[in-house]
Amino acid sequence: MNYATIKKNDIANGPGIRVSLFVSGCRHHCKNCFNQEAWDFDYGVPFTQETIDEILTALSPSYVAGLSLLGGEPFEPENQEGLLSLARQFRQRFPEKNLWCYTGFSFQKDLLGDRIGNPGTVRELLSYFDVLVDGKFIEAKKDPSLLFRGSSNQNIIDVKKSLAQDQLVLLKGTWKRAMGSGNIDE
Repeated sequence: MNYATIKKNDIANGPGIRVSLFVSGCRHHCKNCFNQEAWDFDYGVPFTQETIDEILTALSPSYVAGLSLLGGEPFEPENQEGLLSLARQFRQRFPEKNLWCYTGFSFQKDLLGDRIGNPGTVRELLSYFDVLVDGKFIEAKKDPSLLFRGSSNQNIIDVKKSLAQDQLVLLKGTWKRAMGSGNIDE
């Protein structure tokens, strides 16, 4: 697995100040994607334990709210094992911080439907996430006023509640106490 970049003070991809990892490799090829260079699986640099250590160190300050995983595509089969190792270490070291992931795949149809990569790896990876933003970016549904997503077809999912209730639970309203500060209203 390769990664394109690490942003250590990101405020665009989840609530609060975050560390964001942009992985390489994506087969969705959404029209007018903001990160087309990361479609190539060979783009960037190799993801190693040293990369994980760098990310965990960047997450250490108390003002950092959490970690966001983006791409490319985090759930491409080539990226799942590397991200699973990161997610395990993140949860162990920072149980109080939140973990967001952005994917072009559908949570229900693709990820829970066992259509992408190793189903056991996907399920374990999901178990570490607090929030998943799912769905391909669709240019015709682009709306710059939306918080934490690019197009209106994308869902902001409360992963823990969705897995516990075995149904899709969208994250809506104010989540100030649970996730930092912010408001998600449609």
